[in-house]
Amino acid sequence: MTLERLAALKPYLSFFHPVTMWILLALAIYTLYLGVQVRRTRLAEGEPKKELIKGRFAIRHHQIGSIFLALIVMGAIGGITVTYINSGKIVIGPHLFAGLGIVGLVATSAALVPFMQKHTWVRSVHVSLNLVVLGLFGWQAITGVQIVQKIVSQMTANSAG
Repeated sequence: MTLERLAALKPYLSFFHPVTMWILLALAIYTLYLGVQVRRTRLAEGEPKKELIKGRFAIRHHQIGSIFLALIVMGAIGGITVTYINSGKIVIGPHLFAGLGIVGLVATSAALVPFMQKHTWVRSVHVSLNLVVLGLFGWQAITGVQIVQKIVSQMTANSAG
């Protein structure tokens, strides 16, 4: 790929990370829903439990959580890379640190999964970490919109001037 072609993609690259992250925020909320259903299934008895088991919530929670882990890591790498491509530097600030924190917490949460069957306290840590992730992710969404607005303003100013 030539540099001219890469330069032509630059405006679009700026929006790939934010769009991906909004999709992943929705996926995180869906994963939370599945986790709540897993808990409901585990605590249910009798006929309600049989009905909940049919939803295969544990399997879906595990699968979606695994996909989420992979995509959040790739999304963070992509965001940092696009920032570097567009500005020639990595912007060190709260958005970056919170994003890296999210990646670390998601990886730690996933690493706890094999231990959740034998130690119930590990499940509580897993849930707590993921709630912190959701909080950070919500904050990331807000600061990300501010960054996108700044990029759009710069693009508009560059095309007008």
